[in-house]
Formats: sequence, structure tokens, C-alpha cells
Amino acid sequence: MVKRTIAVKIRKAHRYLGLFLGLQFIMWTLSGLYFSWTDLDEIHGDHYKQLPPKRTAFTNLLGTAQLEGVKEIKSLQLLDIAGQPFYWINENVLFNARTGEKKKSVSQKEALSVAAQHMRPDLKVTSVVQLDEVDAHHEYRGRPLPAYEISYDTADDLKAYVALSNGAFQTVRHRNWRWFDFLWMTHTMDYQGRDDFNTSVLRAFSLLGLITVLSGFLLWATSSQTLTKLLGRNSISSS
Repeated sequence: MVKRTIAVKIRKAHRYLGLFLGLQFIMWTLSGLYFSWTDLDEIHGDHYKQLPPKRTAFTNLLGTAQLEGVKEIKSLQLLDIAGQPFYWINENVLFNARTGEKKKSVSQKEALSVAAQHMRPDLKVTSVVQLDEVDAHHEYRGRPLPAYEISYDTADDLKAYVALSNGAFQTVRHRNWRWFDFLWMTHTMDYQGRDDFNTSVLRAFSLLGLITVLSGFLLWATSSQTLTKLLGRNSISSS
């Protein structure tokens, strides 16, 4: 009687845990299937890019000592903006590498030229929008702002992003990436930044998931007639 009471309690706990965790288990399974059946290069939008991107070689460049106002250099990049060389210094100031002129930001026309170096030439631009701010769930989150959002005429709602501050090509986004991002969010259960595997929610659901599985094994052990008979025979033989 005691054994039956315990079995009923375990069954109820297992049932309610399964009901509570079921949706998340389904999302973990669906997202895992999606990740295992998709090409990560396609998710990154490589099939829309020129790989490698077009590169230009420059000559007759100024030395950094000739740039006005530059005292210490912690980082330096040589960037190609619409066919012109620019130094991006200390990740905050842009200089024309031939004239030494400081540049505040890139224009839409220059941003389109930068995007053309990275994107397939057959793609048609439909619009260019300047983004000054985005929320935590935007597909361009965590990258330099302001930026130009360049949309293309494709069935996948393709967009490319170029930073205003230095004209650097940032990333590509399209429909399959957005599905991947959503499923990755449900997989990690990080509903803000997507990439934190140490959230309290994920830890709690993982622990409850383990308890649910263990309760299933325990339920089988307490209700299995075969196991009961086997244990009974062992107890008789030992006596």
C-alpha cells in the first residue's frame, strides 16, 4: 500500500513536470534539429557575398606622423571607402590616408560602394535607411551605430549593414538567419543577448528536466512487475 502511494505521487510529479517542461523540451528538440540540418555558411549569408571581397591596393600613403592631432596609436586599420584609402585610428577617428583630412562619417553613396565590394553584383538595392539606435532584439544589435541598413530585392528580405563612423562592412541578415536567431534564443533561453548559457532560467529548466527524466526511471522501478518479481526472488534466495 505504501509502495502504491509512493508510485502515485511519483506519477503525478512526473506528469506535471512533463506538462510544465513539455513546450521547452519541444523547442530544444526543434532547434537542435534545425541547427543540425542547416548550413552555417548559408545562415551567415555567404551565398549572397563575394568571397573573398574585392580588395584594392593603395600607394603614396601618408605616414601616421603626418596626421594632425594623432599622438598615440593603439590600433590602426587601412580601409577602402569608395576606392579611397582611409586610416581608422584608435577605433574612433577616420583620416584620408592620402590627404590627411579627417572624415566625420561616410555618405550613403560611399556605403553603397562599400557594400558592393562585399555583396554579389547581381543583387538590386531597394532602399537605404540610417539606423541611429536599435533595441536589444534587433538583428543588428551589438554592432556600431549609427549604421546604414541596405535592403535588397530578394525573397529572403536580405539586408546588409555598413557603419557610418568608418564605412566598415558589418554583417548580412536574411530570413534564414532570423529563424536561426529565434531558435537559438529558445535553445539558450537567453531572451536578451541570445548567447548567455548561464541564465537562471536555463539552469532551472535543465535541473527540472533532469528531475523529470529521473522521476520517469523511478516511476518505472516502482511500478514494474518484472522488477518486483526479480527483487522478490533475490530476497527469497538470500534468506
